[in-house]
Amino acid sequence: MSTMHASPELYWLPAKPSDWRKRLIALPSISKSSEAAWIEASALARYRLDFSAVNALDAIAQRTEMGESNVPAVRVALLSSCTSTHLHGAIRVGGLRHGLSFEIFEPDYGQYRQALADPLSPLYDFAPQVIVFSFDAATVAAHVHGAQTRQDAKRAAEDYISSLKALWQSAREKTGASIIQQTILPRFPAIAGSNEHRLPSSPAAFITLVNARLREACEEVGIDLLALDTRVGQDGLDRWFSLSSWYSAKQEIGLPAVPMYGDMVARIISARKGLKAKCCVFDLDNTLWGGVIGDDGVQGIIIGPGTAAGEAFLSLHHYGLQLRRRGILLAVCSKNDEANAVEPFKSHPDMGLRYNDIACFVANWDDKASNIRRIAKTLSIGLDSLVFVDDNPFERELVRQTLPEVFVPEIPEDPALFSRCLADSGCFEMATYTLEDAARADLYASNALRDTLKDEATDLESYLTSLGMTLLWSRLRDADVPRVTQLVNKTNQFNLLTRRLSETEVRAFNEDPGSVGLQLRLLDRFGDNGVIAVVTGHVRDDLTFSIDDWLMSCRVLGRQVESATLNVVVAVAKKLGAVRLEGRYRPTKRNSMVADLLPRLGFVMQPVVADVTIGTLDLDTFTERLTPIRLMEINNA
Repeated sequence: MSTMHASPELYWLPAKPSDWRKRLIALPSISKSSEAAWIEASALARYRLDFSAVNALDAIAQRTEMGESNVPAVRVALLSSCTSTHLHGAIRVGGLRHGLSFEIFEPDYGQYRQALADPLSPLYDFAPQVIVFSFDAATVAAHVHGAQTRQDAKRAAEDYISSLKALWQSAREKTGASIIQQTILPRFPAIAGSNEHRLPSSPAAFITLVNARLREACEEVGIDLLALDTRVGQDGLDRWFSLSSWYSAKQEIGLPAVPMYGDMVARIISARKGLKAKCCVFDLDNTLWGGVIGDDGVQGIIIGPGTAAGEAFLSLHHYGLQLRRRGILLAVCSKNDEANAVEPFKSHPDMGLRYNDIACFVANWDDKASNIRRIAKTLSIGLDSLVFVDDNPFERELVRQTLPEVFVPEIPEDPALFSRCLADSGCFEMATYTLEDAARADLYASNALRDTLKDEATDLESYLTSLGMTLLWSRLRDADVPRVTQLVNKTNQFNLLTRRLSETEVRAFNEDPGSVGLQLRLLDRFGDNGVIAVVTGHVRDDLTFSIDDWLMSCRVLGRQVESATLNVVVAVAKKLGAVRLEGRYRPTKRNSMVADLLPRLGFVMQPVVADVTIGTLDLDTFTERLTPIRLMEINNA
């Protein structure tokens, strides 16, 4: 079996095909009107690229006019104390890989403080949406020079963290951008050995201390962390840092690690925008256990303690359970008889994953691409929300070619390395974590029970009535902002305008006395579905309540929640003195399901202007829509 070593190379991506360079050279000739150039550039980025290939792709992509109407550029400012221009291409290519377009700005070498302080700086003309702070270890370690005691070192670290907090606050207040803070590269050699931390003036010990405090400080003020020290600890310092490059060009990130650095930045930004995976789909034979269940039977498969292979497969089960606990759905897609495939989950004593842990279980003899489509439809999530894990190279490539939206990691042959590969790939990068995230897997399990009841009901109305639904609604509170931001940025299908807002923008909107934000959660006899809808709006001078955002989770579709939500919005608008509602719909590639929502709810539609359809609803003549859902306002006080 082949082995995998820790490396900044993107080993979880497939190797470049033989025609990769030919396709790259042909990229500028692709028509921009069809957006085919954007699709092709993104596809070229999803291979295992070294520094040279990344820069070649970036150079040609920069010269290519691409149809990006549905992929607005994210403006990223890189504020660094060392040479970082060699990172720009990798960040842009990382964006392509994750479905994002990046524009990058960096001030002159080492001028990050001046750029923030000068109101006429080009930084403010650029108007960054994301700022990445990247400080080299030498600059940071200078703060501990001359420390005589460990207490001196701790004070120096606290002073440095305080200066960073002031920098973050200034950047936020002046730009409204979200902030990413890179940890400091742990590149200094030990002076005192294993007990380096006892030496007050040790640069290595000081960097360790600062990185520990950075994590706490970022959590205190809501800053995203680029955990470079963790990555370097796994890959090895020599793969990230070159003294010769530092001395000759003040480049702290070495060229071999540049593609990984760009991918790490892109992961965090895409996670903030809700573009990360929601479901891990597992193959079974030789992926979740050793052997073939149809041939070897339950007692013949290799899983569990006692053998190296059995423990290796079990480690993937444990990783899957950890994913489930943080809200990632688990699914099975296997070519097997269903009864055979299910049996180990129910009866094998050493299985880590059990049948109830799986949100969608598909086992038959259809091709896996068709079954993955079935899984996405069953779970009401997009194909780009799925990660497919399969030991078989043929099946992996089939899914990549047939369903390019699905992420398929190139897992190594050794099952002991499966979990590590998934972790290194960053496919489940997390920006925020809420209690509702932890409960998501159980919500989908409850949905399965609802579907069973629906099958048994004689008609839809009786089924909906039997659910005993209650729609709880309230105005947004400050504590709700992270969860609402998450919904705004990850909801694609039931989303009228598909506006993407940062946490700072949602917070500013929520604090505006002229605006209204509503969150709605649905309860039924199977449990709490969590926050399933968000509506925002404001009352204009003409007494029209304009709906700025209306988005809803697809897991509650078909339950008349949209009608119940309209009843809530009308009641709120009337209380604010509005005489009419105005709703707007802007079509995207993903939200066609709500194209007819406004006319279906009784809005009078107007002609389309600049791709936006506007509908109005007279509140004086509005009749409350009848639904089987009880409404209940929650007092935020």
